[in-house]
Amino acid sequence: MRLPAIAPIANAELAAQLDDAINNKTKPLGSLGLLESLAKQLGLIQQTVAVSVDRPAIIVFAGDHGVVAEGISAYPQDVTWQMVENFLANGAAINVFARQNGAALHIVDAGVNHDFGARPGLIDRKLAHGTRNFAREAAMTAEQCATAMEHGAALVADLPGNVIGFGEMGIGNTTSAAALMHKLAGIPVADCVGAGTGLSPEGVLRKQRVIEAAVERHAGATEAIDVLATFGGFEIAMMSGAMLQAAALRKTLLIDGFIVTSALLAASRMAPAILDYCVFAHCSDEAGHRRMLENLGARPLLQLGMRLGEGTGAALALPLLHAAANFLNEMATFSSASVSEKSASE
Repeated sequence: MRLPAIAPIANAELAAQLDDAINNKTKPLGSLGLLESLAKQLGLIQQTVAVSVDRPAIIVFAGDHGVVAEGISAYPQDVTWQMVENFLANGAAINVFARQNGAALHIVDAGVNHDFGARPGLIDRKLAHGTRNFAREAAMTAEQCATAMEHGAALVADLPGNVIGFGEMGIGNTTSAAALMHKLAGIPVADCVGAGTGLSPEGVLRKQRVIEAAVERHAGATEAIDVLATFGGFEIAMMSGAMLQAAALRKTLLIDGFIVTSALLAASRMAPAILDYCVFAHCSDEAGHRRMLENLGARPLLQLGMRLGEGTGAALALPLLHAAANFLNEMATFSSASVSEKSASE
């Protein structure tokens, strides 16, 4: 895949204009905390002081993982396709939260081990019935990984709006995410693995040992694209491609939890400027997510003890983007409201 060109958002003149606009609102300096830095980031992304949250969308990518054959999940693989059916029936948490917060929701079959047939509301980009078992061989061929990324990029290119949230569904994908985290961030495997969907301590240890053995087997995979193909999933690779394209189009990327952040980690190793466009929705309770966020220099908006996935954290953080845009656009300034500013002697 030819990577799209992503421009850094740095713009000293516009940054100064945004600082003035934010600081002249009727409030003490810095008193809106993270909302102020969020408003400034939106302005730099959109290249304007008149920021907006226009037709936000959340894309949930679903795919299965061959590594489940190693006993690394508390749930059977069938749960992936069953949850896709739940998405299509509007019964999952992401359906509730996306609807509540006015986000369009798109469900993508990136590689689920199930034949859905043509279904209203399901975007079929199935590359195979799940990846191969990376404990034995690379999860994907280089061609499959590139195709997945291209599919993700094309999906984003066709979407309206300027904010895209990312979600996922795939039994076994915390194992892929932990392996990617270890390889791309250099963090010990033991600090990357967690309970996922509810593994026992013995199950977590088994997951750790499966990853450690696989890393040794695939020691030659060092470049980000090769690591993604070797340890990733179709849904993770598709997200990486979608994220790169979204940033190239100057859209704001609303990043969900552990698996979504692993897709971003891979994308950021290919194009570091992508991080300028990312808003990190929350810090998941999945072990390793905080360390991955720290590695990326990220500051999440929320910490709710969640570890569901599906893009739920992204949906719940969306009102904060609206708040940042709205205070910048609608809040009075000291002069317009005839409110006295802080005394110069203070």
